[in-house]
Amino acid sequence: MATLQASLLCRAFLPFPSHSHRHPLLLHSKLPLPLSRNLTSRSQSNLSTAQTSPIDEQRLPIAAFFQRARETAEKAFTDFANWFPLWQQERRLATLIIDAEAHPNDVAKQTALLVQLNKHSPESVIKHFEGRKGAVDSRGVVEYLRALVITNAISEYLPNEEYGKPSRLPTLLQELMQRASGNSDEPILSPGISERQPLHVVMVDPKVSQKSRFVQDLLSTILFIVVMGLIWVMGMVALQKFIVSLGGIGTSSAGSSASYAPKELNKEVIPEKNVKTFKDVKGCDDAKQELEEVVEYLKNPAKFTRLGGKLPKGILLTGPPGTGKTLLAKAIAGEAGVPFFYRAGSEFEEMYVGVGARRVRSLFQAAKKKAPCIIFIDEIDAVGATRKQWEGHTKKTLHQLLVEMDGFEQNEGIIVMAATNLPDILDPALTRPGRFDRHIIVPNPDLRGRQEILELYLQDKPLADDVDIKTIARGTPGFNGAGEYLFNICEMNLLPFCFTFHSCAGFYNCSFKLDLANLVNIAAIKAAVEGAEKLAAAQLEFAKDRIIMGTERKTMSISEESKKLTAFHESGHAIVAINTEGAQPIHKATILPRGSALGMVTQLPSGDETSVSKKQLLARLDVCMGGRVAEEIIFGQDHITTGASSDLNTATELAQYMVVKLLREAYDRVKALLRKHEKALHALANALLEYETLNAEEIRRILLPYREGRLPKKQEQEATERELVLV
Repeated sequence: MATLQASLLCRAFLPFPSHSHRHPLLLHSKLPLPLSRNLTSRSQSNLSTAQTSPIDEQRLPIAAFFQRARETAEKAFTDFANWFPLWQQERRLATLIIDAEAHPNDVAKQTALLVQLNKHSPESVIKHFEGRKGAVDSRGVVEYLRALVITNAISEYLPNEEYGKPSRLPTLLQELMQRASGNSDEPILSPGISERQPLHVVMVDPKVSQKSRFVQDLLSTILFIVVMGLIWVMGMVALQKFIVSLGGIGTSSAGSSASYAPKELNKEVIPEKNVKTFKDVKGCDDAKQELEEVVEYLKNPAKFTRLGGKLPKGILLTGPPGTGKTLLAKAIAGEAGVPFFYRAGSEFEEMYVGVGARRVRSLFQAAKKKAPCIIFIDEIDAVGATRKQWEGHTKKTLHQLLVEMDGFEQNEGIIVMAATNLPDILDPALTRPGRFDRHIIVPNPDLRGRQEILELYLQDKPLADDVDIKTIARGTPGFNGAGEYLFNICEMNLLPFCFTFHSCAGFYNCSFKLDLANLVNIAAIKAAVEGAEKLAAAQLEFAKDRIIMGTERKTMSISEESKKLTAFHESGHAIVAINTEGAQPIHKATILPRGSALGMVTQLPSGDETSVSKKQLLARLDVCMGGRVAEEIIFGQDHITTGASSDLNTATELAQYMVVKLLREAYDRVKALLRKHEKALHALANALLEYETLNAEEIRRILLPYREGRLPKKQEQEATERELVLV
C-alpha cells in the first residue's frame, strides 16, 4: 500500500511542461469541459510590434506605407499561423471525446482522452475523472494526479496548520487505488459538497470560440474555392476537346504560337531507314532527272550561275495519284544539303479566318532565315484552287501565298515545290511563270518502270524459281506505285447499274484503286497462309486476279438457272472478244461471283497504250454487246435480264462519244457473229458451268474446234483431246 502511494506521488510530481503559453480549445461535444486561454503569445506579438523601431522621419512617405503594409501582413500571417494549429488540435480532441463517449469501458480510449486533455485543459481532466464517466487504470490515475498538480488543486488534500486542516492525501490515494482496480463505485471526494471541496468554475473567453469559428470558416471558404476551380478547369478541358472534335482549332491551335510554326525536316532525328533518296524512287526517271538538276543547283550553284542560270522559284509536280510525287519530295529532302520545310495544303485552313494567311507568313519567314532552302506543299489544290466569290477565307490564304512567292519582297534562294493530281483547278495566277517556273508531270510507270518497282518491292522477299518479274510487269499495264488501274471489264451485274464505269480521254473503263505494292503484299499474305517458304508465281497471279476481278464470294447461293444464264452471258463477251479484230486480249472469264458481279470477263492490253483507234473503240463496243445478244439468242427476246445493264450503259456512252448509229451496227454485227458461232457459244458455256473459271489458253482450246475451215472429224478429235486436257 505504501509502495503504491509513493509510486503514484512520484509519477504525479514529475516535472511537467508549462501550459501557460498554450491556447485552450472549445470542445463541441456532449461533455462540458471548462477551458482556459492564455493570450500570452498574442500579447507578446503586440509588444514586439509596439517595440519595433519607428520609421525614420526622413524616409519618403511611400517607404513608410510599404513598411506599415509589411508589418500588417506579418501580423496577419502570425495570427493565422497561431490559429491554424489550434483548429487542428480542437478537431483531434473532439474525435477523442466522441470515441471515449462511444466506448466508456475501453480503458485505452479513456486514457488517450485524459492524456490529450492534460495538454490543453487540466481542469477538464479533473472534471471528467471525478464524474466517473469511464473506466480507468493506473495510467488514468497518473493523468488525474498530474492535472491536480498543474492546477494546484492538490493543495486541497494537503495539511494546513493555519486552519488545522489534516492531510487527506492518503485517503485520496486509497480511493484512487480502488478506482484503478475497479473495486469502488463511490465518487472520489466529489467537489462542491463542502467548503473544503469547492466546485471550481472557470470562465471561458468567448473570443476564443469566435476566432476558432473564423478559422473554420476561412478554411471552408478556401476549400470551396479550390474545388470550384478544379471543376472549372475540368469543364474547360472537356469543352476544349468537344470544340476540337467539331473541327475547331481550340486553344492548342489558335491560341498557341506553336501551331503556326513551320514543319522543318530534321534528318538527324529520323531513323536511317525512313530517309528517302533518289535511289528509292522508281518508275519516273524523267521527273527524277529534272529534280536532280535542282538538287545539284542547290549543292553547287556556281556551276550554273557562271553561265547566267537562275534558280527556279517554283516546281509543280502533277500526275495521277500514286505515281510518286510525294516520294520525290521526300527524296529531295534526303538528298539536298539545305533545310527542307513542308506543309500539307489542308493544314493551312481551319475554323477561324486569317489562320491560313498567318501560317503562310510564318512558313516563309522561317524559310528566309535559312535560305537557301526548299518549301514543299503537298496537295496544294486544297488552298490553290481557282478563287470563287463565296470563299473569302480561302482567297486570303491564296493571296498571301501569291505575295510570298512573287511579290514586292524577293525570296532569293527559296524554292517552292508543290504536288497535286488536279492541276486544272489551280488558279492561273499561281501556276504562271515567276511562281511555278517548272511543271513536271509524273505519269504512270511504263513496262521498265513497273519492273523496277516490282524489283524494289520484292528485293527483301524470298522468291521461287518460277517467278519472272518481267512477265509480271508485262501483265500489269496501267499499274503504278500506289494509284489507280484502268482496264476493261465486261461483267454481269447482280443488280442493274450497281457497277460504276468511268471515262478517260474518250474511252470508257473501270477504275480500281490498286498498286504494285498491294499486289506484292497480297501475294506474300497468301503464301504465308498456305505455309509456303517462298513467294511463287501462283501467289502473284492470285493477287493480280483478286485486285483486278475482286474477292471471290464462294458462299453466295446461286440457282442453277441463274448460273446457266451467267455462263452464256460471259461466254458471249469472250467469244466476241476473241473473234473481233482490235479487241483487247482476254485475261480470264469466270462465273464465280466477285464483288458486286455474278460473273465477268476481264481484258488486259498486251502493252502500254497511249491512244485508242476507231477500230479498238468499235471492238470495245462489240464486246459490250456480246453478253446481251447471247442471252437473246439462247433464251429469247423476252428472257433478257438486267445483267446486261452495265454493258448497255458502257456501250451507250461509247456510242454517244462516237456516233449513235454505231450501236445498231455493232448489235447487228454481233448478232450475226454469235449466230454463226452458236455451237461455240454452247461449248464455252457448258465448260464454264463445269469448271466455273477458265483462263485465256483454256478458252482458246475450247473454241479452236469451232473455228472456220475445221473438218467435222478433226473437230470431234480435238474435242476429245480438249476434254482430256481439261481433266
